[in-house]
Amino acid sequence: MKLLKTRITLLFVMVLLPMLSYSQEKGWDERIDEGFKPISDFFSKVIFFEILPDTPLVIVLLVLMALFFTIYFGFPNVRYFKTAINVVRGKYDEIDEGHKLGDQAAGVDGDIRDTIRDESQEGEVSHFQALATAVSGTVGNGNIAGVALAIALGGPGATFWMIICGFLGMSTKFVECTLGVQYRDVGPDGTVYGGPMYYISKGLKERGFATLGKIAAVFFAIFCIGGSFGGGNAAQSNQATIVVKDLLAWNSSSAGTIIGVILAILVGIIIIGGIKRIASVTEKVVPFMAVMYLLACIYILLSNASLVPGAFGQIFSQAFTPQAGIGGLIGVLLIGFKRAAFSNEAGAGSASIAHSAVKTKYSASEGLVALLEPFIDTVVICTMTALVIIIFNTGGVFDYGGEGGKVFIDGVGYEGAGITSLAFAKYIPYSDVFLTIAVVLFAVSTMISWSYYGLQSWKFLFGRGKAADMTYKIIFCLFVIIGAAANMGSIWAFSDAMIFAMVFPNMIGLFFLYPVVKKQLERYLEAIKTSK
Repeated sequence: MKLLKTRITLLFVMVLLPMLSYSQEKGWDERIDEGFKPISDFFSKVIFFEILPDTPLVIVLLVLMALFFTIYFGFPNVRYFKTAINVVRGKYDEIDEGHKLGDQAAGVDGDIRDTIRDESQEGEVSHFQALATAVSGTVGNGNIAGVALAIALGGPGATFWMIICGFLGMSTKFVECTLGVQYRDVGPDGTVYGGPMYYISKGLKERGFATLGKIAAVFFAIFCIGGSFGGGNAAQSNQATIVVKDLLAWNSSSAGTIIGVILAILVGIIIIGGIKRIASVTEKVVPFMAVMYLLACIYILLSNASLVPGAFGQIFSQAFTPQAGIGGLIGVLLIGFKRAAFSNEAGAGSASIAHSAVKTKYSASEGLVALLEPFIDTVVICTMTALVIIIFNTGGVFDYGGEGGKVFIDGVGYEGAGITSLAFAKYIPYSDVFLTIAVVLFAVSTMISWSYYGLQSWKFLFGRGKAADMTYKIIFCLFVIIGAAANMGSIWAFSDAMIFAMVFPNMIGLFFLYPVVKKQLERYLEAIKTSK
């Protein structure tokens, strides 16, 4: 416990000291941003080191890994899409509960039916709740602000590469979430502990690489905690603050800090309840807001139906021949992949933490559910947002390729969710209010889901005591305030770095364990076949 307190104290000092060292003459927002920027720049340079000019190694690894899994599993993102839908809607619930099983399906690695541990009794949430929780961690401001950032930087062509990355990412998500359930821990009280830190450590130990597994698992947990503070928290509160300030025309030097404190209190109340509370909130909030947001997008697209073919034309043509001033093919491709990977997190392993809490007897069943995430997040919602922004910019309202993703309209600079808000406002009266609410709710749902991811990693490192839990939640709420106050560029650079850092240790686990996924998929498909 003393060691834990020492580490926590050092963490507080490392985070807070730089931020409190600036003159009191500056507003809180500016002081927090100036203190946070050096931290952000450092992590960004380390994680995104380049093997070729403008080609970070981590992006290349993500793409190759997703492509390999897509081919190895025979395009599961297409072949098993319908099966995944059926699992979510409960068609195979009786199989998960161990009913309607033939003798062959009941056996697991040679076990007799009556001697198999009843895995269907382990878990805390349903397939739908697990999907809603995980989707709430991905469907958020990456879809609203991230898409706007990608288009502002790389033009319409970046959208094409986002879609490709989302399509391939479905296979990666399937693999990592199957492993999350397969190697989860279940506490005496029924609480589930799962995710890459468990399948990396347990799975590699099975294969005789125990030391490598322990080291990689620890690094993943550290990076996941950073990801929960960054992409899953600070980036979300940052975008929520931008739209609230724009809506209220609030230009105070401490407005971000004030909004951040309010958000931190709201998030803190929710995350105290754990995964069941989180799941009960996200299964209501996320589907409702996602549907409302999609309906708004569809309305805009139908109202401008004649412009939709041209928008798609720009997406495809500029994917390969981007406009001058926004970089070449590789630059646009990397922008699209980077924003898509940040949005759906396929390869980062984070979603497997939520999916591991599902009630199921077959780990592959939840892997199939998980492959729906990148489709919902990137292929559908991100594409809708992109089309709205591209149509809004018909006639050249702003120039693509602006530095840092900021665009200027009538001399006023806009970035992230602010660009999307302008696009909505042109076609839907009072949409600024609607989009502000959507951004805030998406931000809150993402934050509470990521608080669960980070807490699970925190427990893996520091134990499962109440003091450790509360310490993490306090620090998490602190980063809500930091994200709200700091500059968008600093926050997103740090967020990207932390999310993508998780890829390296997670990839080690996936590389060693993908044959296990193959075996579990065959087992589940055989159970479905036998039950008919």
